[in-house]
Amino acid sequence: MEKPVIGFIGLGLMGGNMVENLQKKGYKPVVMDLDKEAVAAVVARGATEASSAAELAAASDIVMLCLTTSAVVEKLVYGENGILAGIKAGATLIDFGTSIPASTRKIGADLAKKGAGMIDAPLGRTPAHAKDGLLNIMASGDQETFNKVKPVLEQQGENVFYLGTLGAGHTTKLINNFMGMTTVCAMSQAFAVADRAGVDRQQLFDIMSTGPSNSPFMQFCKNYAVDGVSDLGFSIANANKDLGYFLEMVKDLGTSAPIAEGTSSNLQAAFDEGMGNGNVPEIFDYFLKLQK
Repeated sequence: MEKPVIGFIGLGLMGGNMVENLQKKGYKPVVMDLDKEAVAAVVARGATEASSAAELAAASDIVMLCLTTSAVVEKLVYGENGILAGIKAGATLIDFGTSIPASTRKIGADLAKKGAGMIDAPLGRTPAHAKDGLLNIMASGDQETFNKVKPVLEQQGENVFYLGTLGAGHTTKLINNFMGMTTVCAMSQAFAVADRAGVDRQQLFDIMSTGPSNSPFMQFCKNYAVDGVSDLGFSIANANKDLGYFLEMVKDLGTSAPIAEGTSSNLQAAFDEGMGNGNVPEIFDYFLKLQK
């Protein structure tokens, strides 16, 4: 069967590797990004550059986004010469980023008016997994639309989960990131308090890791707090953004999340200290110097 034309916007570390994986599998994407070096790299492998989101959408059967925030997604969808202006009836927009579910549902409704579908499909795992097509993909949207794009998603993900109606993917990703980032903050503070109390950090890890607290996140925190190796690959700035989205979602649901508020306030404080570009376990340094 002839492969669908894929338009891809967002060639950062994750998105760039996703495009490379698709190109290795015979796709010839149409791409767009502000980083012209990233564009040149994929064009050298056979991609075509679009001059606007509308042009990219008009040329594509599937438009994929791998962007930083809901605000950026909305700007590309609704802006002058945006995706909504160019997308074809029968085409599908897939948002691989972490966005606010209410925004996702609004975009989906507006695309439907033009006869286009939408899938929200936030990602798990790392850019290295993206290059090899081994991501975890949390997809949601209309079942028929999902079934139509599932073969392409399976080219990008080892595990493709279908979670139901549009927005469920972004909801699940925000819950997942709330849990994960709260765990990292708690473990990083545990190492910092141990240091203040004169408890050897390696010994603390040796004891805690033999019990039910052990997890990959504990290992990431230990790697930084004990060994000085920062290898989680997820920044404090991104974690801070995601916790903000989680709290916005919780507010929309008519409830509150005091634990998430605590995680968010610590991430924001570390961000305000200029630590935003550091990986999340580096919040250990913030906790280590924290005063009353």
